[in-house]
Amino acid sequence: MKSIAQKVFDIEIASLNSVSSAIDEQFDLAVNAILKSEGRLVVCGMGKSGHIGRKISATFTSTGTPSFFMHPGEAFHGDLGMIFPQDIVLLISYSGETEEVLKIVPYLQHNNNIFIAITGRPDSTLAKNSTYHLNVKVPQEACPLELAPTSSTTATLVMGDALAIALMTAKDFTPADFARFHPGGSLGRKLLVKVKDLMRTEKLPFISTDSSFTQLVLKMSEGKLGMVIVGSPGNVAGVITDGDLRRGLVKYKDIYHLSVTDLMSTNPVMVNEDDLVFDAEELMIERKITTVLVGNAQNILTGVYQIFNQV
Repeated sequence: MKSIAQKVFDIEIASLNSVSSAIDEQFDLAVNAILKSEGRLVVCGMGKSGHIGRKISATFTSTGTPSFFMHPGEAFHGDLGMIFPQDIVLLISYSGETEEVLKIVPYLQHNNNIFIAITGRPDSTLAKNSTYHLNVKVPQEACPLELAPTSSTTATLVMGDALAIALMTAKDFTPADFARFHPGGSLGRKLLVKVKDLMRTEKLPFISTDSSFTQLVLKMSEGKLGMVIVGSPGNVAGVITDGDLRRGLVKYKDIYHLSVTDLMSTNPVMVNEDDLVFDAEELMIERKITTVLVGNAQNILTGVYQIFNQV
């Protein structure tokens, strides 16, 4: 079974390489047409091509290109009214001869729609009548009977991904744009939620510069943040992390006579409570830290944010 699986991978990878090498100026023309369009991208396909089309449409929608999937059977029985003249239609049929898909072509031509065909046959009826044609011809299907669509559906899916990524790049689609379409995901939360919404504000572990070593350890354990804050909200002198504490125990022999100032790091990193979580975490990754202090516009400490507490 393992060898069969590996053979399937080999065949489909070879098919993708073949399709990749066949990409021509038609791809550029198709992308530019979608970019210039003031309408939506309507994706249509039958059977397995329809399943792939639904995924392609979903990818377009989530990456900044308004799109929806239309079943060709339903289209021919009334849903064609959903297509406006300014819309671009993406028709998928590996043979290029799928009857349900071809029935839509006269309407699109009459409606002056630009339509892009994805087929494996440049000489097919659909390819010849399309505005632009994207060739996904594969050397062989992974199915040993050469019947079940396998390599061809994979190639079609990747062609759809290529279109979507090309459009993303042309539109300068940013992580913030992505988050607006995915507010329920972790990235969406990081890009739309502010630090003040997730920071810890209660029972922050403050100690004074004249605190004893024992008071320092007790406060760090009590705070459960792996750190203590030296000073007050309006006057932060520094922080002591559990790492600072461990390094101090190694460096100094007489630990019970250690002072807070011997251990603390001055000028700790502080972010503004109105900063986005995404920006704060980018800074933390850059500085290789997991905890930052959070302050307000008056530079008064209002909380602590830790990156590893967030999903």
